[in-house]
Amino acid sequence: MERITHWIDGKPWDQATVSTRTAPVHDPATGQVTAHVDLADDDVVQRAVASARAASLTWRRSSLSQRTQVLFAFRHLLAAATHELADVITAEHGKVLSDAAGEVTRGLEVAEFACGIPHLLKGSFSEGVSTGVDVHSIRQPLGVVAVISPFNFPAMVPLWFVPLAIAAGNAVVLKPSEKDPSASLVLARLWAQAGLPEGVFTVLQGDRVAVDGLLTHPDVKAVSFVGSTPVARHVYETGTAHGKRVQALGGAKNHMLVLPDADLDLAADAAVNAGFGSAGERCMAISALVVVEPVADALVARIAERISRLRTGDGRRGCDMGPLVTAEHRDRVVGFVEQGVAAGAELVVDGRLVEPDGDAGGYWLGPTLFDRVTPQMTVYTQEIFGPVLSVLRVSTYDEGLALVNDHPYGNGTAIFTHDGGAARRFQYDVEVGMVGVNVPIPVPMAYYSFGGWKSSLFGDSHAHGAEGIQFFTRGKVVTTRWPDPSHGGLNLGFPTHE
Repeated sequence: MERITHWIDGKPWDQATVSTRTAPVHDPATGQVTAHVDLADDDVVQRAVASARAASLTWRRSSLSQRTQVLFAFRHLLAAATHELADVITAEHGKVLSDAAGEVTRGLEVAEFACGIPHLLKGSFSEGVSTGVDVHSIRQPLGVVAVISPFNFPAMVPLWFVPLAIAAGNAVVLKPSEKDPSASLVLARLWAQAGLPEGVFTVLQGDRVAVDGLLTHPDVKAVSFVGSTPVARHVYETGTAHGKRVQALGGAKNHMLVLPDADLDLAADAAVNAGFGSAGERCMAISALVVVEPVADALVARIAERISRLRTGDGRRGCDMGPLVTAEHRDRVVGFVEQGVAAGAELVVDGRLVEPDGDAGGYWLGPTLFDRVTPQMTVYTQEIFGPVLSVLRVSTYDEGLALVNDHPYGNGTAIFTHDGGAARRFQYDVEVGMVGVNVPIPVPMAYYSFGGWKSSLFGDSHAHGAEGIQFFTRGKVVTTRWPDPSHGGLNLGFPTHE
């Protein structure tokens, strides 16, 4: 049985010295245990952070040219390893191979953005603010930063943070989910092959012991987290209580508002794609479809017809949707389906009856569609994080907007319409961090920042983009007066950067 361990000092850590605590890693499509992952105790946390701390003192003094060379090499290696990473992700998470490759591609975009770090770290300069006095600003790295990533994107979410943090001159300790830990080690190997010095990137496998160890360690200066809202709140409150800079992205209940003038075929395609991709295990999944009458009957029929054509099964067999990540999570989602039925929602498509193209031991639940859901039902109020799409019928645009704004989550939303005025009004009035107009999953490009409002975000900083650079650096302003000009020696060679 394979044993998955930590990555410390630029290599897999000696298994003879690791913690004796382990957790099983399953193949969600079969239910079989395929490996055991080491769970760090406090001694391992201390060792990992100490390694990162020592490496950060040297890495922060490296030139922007040196860092950029590593970033470009990593970007090249990451692109070449897309299919290797996709295989690893599908084997441990369960999402289909094309979806797994897609998450690597979106992470690659952030690595490409980080390659521009010399421009991104440029400060400002003011000459002659007073007689003979100049002022300039700079941004400097924090030191050791921690990234705590979720199970649903074992490659993309680390790539949202790690390339920017490293490019800015920090050392990173990544704590991946213990449910699918192997992708983190592929990334670690790629960083090493790219020439990153030992200790600048560390992987700390573990559970809450590792999380709390990082949140309370005095040498960890900042923490980036993506996960459920209760855990995000714990990470934010614990980290800030220990003096750390924290960005904690939490859960979501994303609405898609469909106006009567929308292209219903386009809206049906979007609802199915965004609702059931990755078995609904996305923080940007559409889980609440708000339809302004009188088009709900026609739209629900279109969605049900499309669901009937989906194949649920092993992600390595060319299916459309894979299993859920664990048996426990599958059972939790099934529990929400049962609550929806008990509350009186109309179960149009029952995913519990799916006949999967996969092993009987897999964690299966097919696409599930509820109609005539009301705002009081738990299938609407709670984040289900599974392949369950709920349709709510409203009479007016204002009624639909109020539903979105009244919900405690505010991660992503979308409006489908041909009315430019209505779309413009919606993007202004809606209280959500990311908005799509005829785009169901409005995940921004790497040079913009990702993050929600309300209970979907703790802290005031979003992921990647300009805010990512600001989060992983701190500003300094220098005021200068030079009484005499300086003179250098003669050198007729062409100037170069080293």
